[in-house]
Amino acid sequence: MKFSKKGDMGETSLLGGQRVPKFDPRPETYGVLDEASSAMGVARAMTGNQKIKAILLSVQKDLLIIGAELSTLNEDYGKLIHTISDKDADRLERVIDDLQKDFEMKREFVYPGETVVSAQIDVARTIIRRAERKAALLKKEGIIRNETINQYLNRCADMLFTLARYEEATGNG
Repeated sequence: MKFSKKGDMGETSLLGGQRVPKFDPRPETYGVLDEASSAMGVARAMTGNQKIKAILLSVQKDLLIIGAELSTLNEDYGKLIHTISDKDADRLERVIDDLQKDFEMKREFVYPGETVVSAQIDVARTIIRRAERKAALLKKEGIIRNETINQYLNRCADMLFTLARYEEATGNG
């Protein structure tokens, strides 16, 4: 691995090449998305359920797109090839509907930990909720250009909650 050492002084580069402090709200938020993706990766590696694997990988890919959007200043936004759209948020709603066809959602408070895989999915969900809170602040401050990011993250957390309950109900973890 080649070391650039550019981050040694506490700065990082945005996609347009601009340098910002690592504590800037942009890298802070896409860093949380990276944490969520890593948590999903653990769940994906742990489960033998191909449906769960495919859903998690799809979301991980979406999180990379959102991370790219968050690391792009408004003046460079047009250079992005992919952005999160309404159809991506709608896809998550369809996943939730599809999962709920296979089990009945409990109407009680959930304590994560029924299975190892569902607990790991719940960890990813809580990290997505943190990213959602940070993205809401970015939106309020006019930093996020794409309003669908907030919608997507909200749906994503809902979908992960449902996915964890699906995993528990189908007994694969």
